[in-house]
Amino acid sequence: MTITPVPAPPRRRGRTSARPARVRNTRYAFLVPAAVFFALFSIYPLYTLVSMSLSDVTSATLNTDWVFSGLENFRAGFESGETTGALLRTLVFVLFVTVVGMVGGLAAAIALRTTGWWSAAVLAVMVFVWALPPVVNGSVWKFLLADAGLLNMAARALGLTETALPFLYDPQWALWAVAFVNAWAVIPFNALVFRAALMNISPEVFEAASLDGANRWQEIRHIMIPAARPTAMVLLVLTIVFGFRSFDYIYVMTYGGPGSATTTLPFLGYLQAFGRYDFGLGSATSVITVLLVVVLALVYVRSIRREESES
Repeated sequence: MTITPVPAPPRRRGRTSARPARVRNTRYAFLVPAAVFFALFSIYPLYTLVSMSLSDVTSATLNTDWVFSGLENFRAGFESGETTGALLRTLVFVLFVTVVGMVGGLAAAIALRTTGWWSAAVLAVMVFVWALPPVVNGSVWKFLLADAGLLNMAARALGLTETALPFLYDPQWALWAVAFVNAWAVIPFNALVFRAALMNISPEVFEAASLDGANRWQEIRHIMIPAARPTAMVLLVLTIVFGFRSFDYIYVMTYGGPGSATTTLPFLGYLQAFGRYDFGLGSATSVITVLLVVVLALVYVRSIRREESES
């Protein structure tokens, strides 16, 4: 007896390839609203900023056709010394915020790695400090650092000084004071992210280190810091970007003063555009700031891809 094989049903052409194409088109459709939003509120303002930086735009010509001036605004900013001075102050400001923010965040994360009511309470306070609006936080620190503020009252009570320390009124002190407040504001965020990385370390690792006779410092050096290194690379770029874009604290606490002691690039662009109504010059200063942030953004994307490839 012979068994006749049953032929397989005919395969429909284009069915397997049509479904992935349909899914791909659906994904693109979901990206359209985000792309439109990004173009309207990011790309177009940046295009307008660059166009304004290459033109002679003042309050008299703002609503008329802009006269193209090339790189004249950039040249005027550097020749006057304002851009060069603001750039140097910005670099010092960002360096201080980055070092204090990263070291303070890691130290706080190590101290709060344990679980307990006191750790939860400190974390809640840190989240509260981080979530405060910069205007409110800056106003509080402005009162704390004033001549009759809490810090000066404590310094006089302890006999550290007889006169009030000019935290916000001396050119040598003001930049460091505002940078410290910015670093204080970024420490809670860094601590929370670092703590999440440290909490992923297996308890068996610490038990094995304890059996081998490792002390607390050796645990921090050989276990916690290597475990936090991938997170630190990402946080480093984010902290630097936070330092570059700092504007609120300077506006509230010193308004760029005394003199130009705390005038960084973002605040200088604001003063030039909305204080002197030289929108072309202010836009040129802002473009320099944007270019620095774009470079940091590229470094951030590269570090993220490297971390994803290693994980």
